[in-house]
Amino acid sequence: MKLKLIAISLLFTSASLFDTVHADTQVEPEQASEMLANQDKQFERKVVKVAENVYTAVGYHGANTSMIVGDDGVIIIDTLMGPISAKKAHDAFREISEKPVVAILYTHSHADHIGGASAFVGEKPPPIYGTKHFGSAEGVNAVVNPIKRKRGIRQFGRNLPEEQKTNRGVAPANTYDKDRGEGYLAPTVTVPAGGMKTTIAGVKLEFHPATGETDDAMFIWLPEEKVLFAGDNFYHSFPNLYAIRGTAYRDVMNWSESVGTMALFQPEALVPGHTMPILGQDAATSALKNYSEAIRSVYDQTVQGINAGKSPEQIAHEVELPEHLREQPYLTEYYGTIHHAVRNIYVGLLGWYDGNPTTLNPLAPKAKARKMADLAGGTAALTGKMNAALEAKDYQWALELSDCVKWLDEADLEQAREVKIAALRGLAAREYNAPNRNYYLSYANELESGKLSAIWY
Repeated sequence: MKLKLIAISLLFTSASLFDTVHADTQVEPEQASEMLANQDKQFERKVVKVAENVYTAVGYHGANTSMIVGDDGVIIIDTLMGPISAKKAHDAFREISEKPVVAILYTHSHADHIGGASAFVGEKPPPIYGTKHFGSAEGVNAVVNPIKRKRGIRQFGRNLPEEQKTNRGVAPANTYDKDRGEGYLAPTVTVPAGGMKTTIAGVKLEFHPATGETDDAMFIWLPEEKVLFAGDNFYHSFPNLYAIRGTAYRDVMNWSESVGTMALFQPEALVPGHTMPILGQDAATSALKNYSEAIRSVYDQTVQGINAGKSPEQIAHEVELPEHLREQPYLTEYYGTIHHAVRNIYVGLLGWYDGNPTTLNPLAPKAKARKMADLAGGTAALTGKMNAALEAKDYQWALELSDCVKWLDEADLEQAREVKIAALRGLAAREYNAPNRNYYLSYANELESGKLSAIWY
């Protein structure tokens, strides 16, 4: 079909400057590829010496696992997704110390941090520490788990062919997940809401519950070594204040305050839940201060827009980081995005209604599509506009028009589907936010394979 040939040529033609930028994370294809390739350095497989007797294994799975060497044993912080990856990290740790594991500490209950605990221990597990609310990481009712799983697969690009894979923003593209959760061991020691201090194997530790990406999160502080383990409240990317796989409201102000509290410790080493540790007091402390400020700035600007009566879409296209934060590498939108954060804050604070009576009871999609076609001069004319948008590489507009055309009974639905596939791939090529890119490509592939033939409407 002629349309298919046009779409394919568009995807592989090197674009010069394109006029319409629909998202802050859309750049030229070559730049997007270069940026994502550069982010790969954040999870190269290696064991990093963070401080004397403190080590972090990066890149053995999506998250980090760390080891603190004490007098008569070692302490493990987070245990990866499953026992196979965890064993590889444990073997690397044992080249440094063969002392037994005397404690396991969970920063939070996301699966990629807790599923490999059995690989670190013998038949008798040591004490395992978690917060009082451990297990509440997702905060979403189980009734929506089926669609969350589907959307999560798209967000992380788990089914993408090798030639389409880059990374997951804060994790490598390829991780071994078939043993997901098989090595999980439940916490046996509860960290109270006010935190606690203890000594394990001669190592002084402080546990500080700190809600952020999850409600059950905590950071761990080594006062003598001045090392701070942040869990997923900090990593080398703008934070994922909303995950496109679907999440309940992540309390943005709590997240900002938790990171600000971490900065008060002025750590000499900062160990994120994902990506490389940051070493040096100035660098680590500045990163935490800036991260906290960035979250707070997005929140404050969103609230200001809400109280000015603006819609979430308008606010999302207006909010930007202060100039002194924009070029900080750990605030690049590889994982979270400002646009998504704004929408999440809006719904979390005010619900779905934007206050405009036009949106109170909008037309059904099919009825709106019919009126769009009439406005364009008929179905053929609207289809022509859709095709023209694709040829002009105005991919977002082509995508939106394809979602109108697909509702029209007399339209060429196969043509609308092909335009949507091509537009999604055109957006993906220019996308340096990994979840966005992975979702675009995954959805396009599902459409092309026919898996979404009864759903994409």
